[in-house]
Formats: sequence, structure tokens, C-alpha cells
Amino acid sequence: MKEDFYNMENYTQEDYIKYRIERAKETISEVRIHIDNKLWNTAINRMYYACFYAVSALLSSKNINITSHAGLRQKFGEYFVKTGVINRELAKHFTELSEKRHKGDYNDFYDYDENTVKDLYPTSQKFVNEIEKLLISISNG
Repeated sequence: MKEDFYNMENYTQEDYIKYRIERAKETISEVRIHIDNKLWNTAINRMYYACFYAVSALLSSKNINITSHAGLRQKFGEYFVKTGVINRELAKHFTELSEKRHKGDYNDFYDYDENTVKDLYPTSQKFVNEIEKLLISISNG
């Protein structure tokens, strides 16, 4: 019998959270490769998705299900930013990345430059690290 790896019933919530935060860390680390190769729009895309994966892990830790990118940002704001758990400036970074990712992915002839990407990268790393710390704190109860 072939196992269905796409069936979430085979995994626990903890498995999902661990997978998503690991995916976030892996994705943020690959941004350096895109920077080194001057792939600016791809770097923006990967920074956004690293943060997206981290936030999805965080929301899952509170049993909050989302079905869209907009829903994820809305629930993140509602449960973690408005309550002061996540710094507003850090949360604004996620919103900025979302907007930039959308422009870079869907607008023709829209290219980011080295300075924009290199300015966003450290904050994106901080964002993923802060979410990981928060997840550790939540799991330790």
C-alpha cells in the first residue's frame, strides 16, 4: 500500500509546525545565493516566503487555520501584532515584503535592485529568528 504523503492526517500539528519553521530557515538561508547571483526579484520572493512559512508555523501553534496569503497576514496581525506579541515594525516588514513580492512576481518590467534587497535581508532574517524564538517559548509552555 502506497502511503499518501500529502494527507495531513498522517502528521501531527507539531510535525507541521516543525516542518514550516525548518522550511522558513532553509528558505531564508537560500536568499544569500540569490543575492550573490544578483537575482533581486527572486531574493525578494524567497524572503517573503521564508517569513510566510514562519508565520504559518506560528498561527498553527495556536490552531489558527488560514486559506490565503491575505488571510495569513490578517490573522497574524489580529493574534500577534495587535496583542503586542510581535513588534509592529517587524510586522510591517512582512507586509512590505508581501507587497514587493507581488510586484516583482506579477508586474512586467518591475525589477528590484541590489540596495533594496540588501536592506531587506537582515530584517527578514531577524523576522524568522524572532518567530522561531516565539515558537520555542510557546512549546515550552
